[in-house]
Amino acid sequence: MTSLYDFSVLNQNNQVTPLDSYRGKVLLIVNTATGCGLTPQYQGLQELYERYQDQGLEILDFPCNQFMGQAPGSAEEINSFCNLHYQTTFPRFAKIKLNGKEADPLYVWLKDQKSGPLGKRIEWNFAKFLIGRDGQVLERFSSQTDPQTIQESLQKIL
Repeated sequence: MTSLYDFSVLNQNNQVTPLDSYRGKVLLIVNTATGCGLTPQYQGLQELYERYQDQGLEILDFPCNQFMGQAPGSAEEINSFCNLHYQTTFPRFAKIKLNGKEADPLYVWLKDQKSGPLGKRIEWNFAKFLIGRDGQVLERFSSQTDPQTIQESLQKIL
């Protein structure tokens, strides 16, 4: 695989979605959880989305239950929680595995492109990958990175 556009993922309704449909956009890919101490980052993500969507930003939300079972709900429950508490409007996909033998090929590729605090391994919920309009990984941000601090990087590439 040579770019993000070579991958397909399952959307929240378990339908195959080619990431090629995001060609030409700037993407922020985030693994999320609704029961995590970092869950309030949804608010900052939504603020970024509202501020920069018209300039070509898309945020792709991949719930993951691999970190202490902090995303236990169904797709419907996760959507309901995010809509009720954070009014999120960015695309959400099916739950995904990030680490280990069952890691989704998308995340295997993302981790191969940019290492993080634990090397290639995703360290926790809310790790973030910034993807350029050409489908290449530009930056990787740790789980602890507040979405608002990504704004400077976004402004440079939007």
